[in-house]
Amino acid sequence: MASSENTLMSNEVDAELVQDLIGRVATNVAMLVDREIFVEAVETERAQARPAGPAQVHISFKLQFSGESGEGHGCFLIPLPDAISLACYLMMFTEAEVSTHRDDTQLDQSTKDAMLELGNFIAAAVEETFRGFVPGTTVRSDGCQGVRADVRPALRYAEGDELIVGRARLKLHEFPAFELLAVIPANTLALPA
Repeated sequence: MASSENTLMSNEVDAELVQDLIGRVATNVAMLVDREIFVEAVETERAQARPAGPAQVHISFKLQFSGESGEGHGCFLIPLPDAISLACYLMMFTEAEVSTHRDDTQLDQSTKDAMLELGNFIAAAVEETFRGFVPGTTVRSDGCQGVRADVRPALRYAEGDELIVGRARLKLHEFPAFELLAVIPANTLALPA
């Protein structure tokens, strides 16, 4: 019986963590880019394999976690058009310029730099939230990388290790809603003995 109770408790903590992480990232990034980001739905699961961003190229905002509970790597996967939009807003582009750049397939250096800066803000928001669950945890950006459609993101990860995966439906400003994937190493959530 204790095993199923622990699983239930773990599931509740996972769901609360993912909800809080995605909410904090959306709020902080919305303030940064001065555009509304709505979180429409969030689902959480445990997985033993990295999830792939479906149907289109994604940007993987890679995260490195460290603390008493352990170390690990995760990421936030955002579809390329939406990651470009966030980077363009960060660079204070006009609405028309942002709409035009959403279709870009090659990124110039200023857009890449803006995405790296965005990755730093995502890491800070994740750290701020994560510390409420496991005090003393640090989270830093480990860069960002384009990931082809339906391909799992590259992470320092041993196949089969447990991950907490959050899937959220977000809406940026007036653009169509998109799915964000949050990948968190489960070992970093375990409290030290």
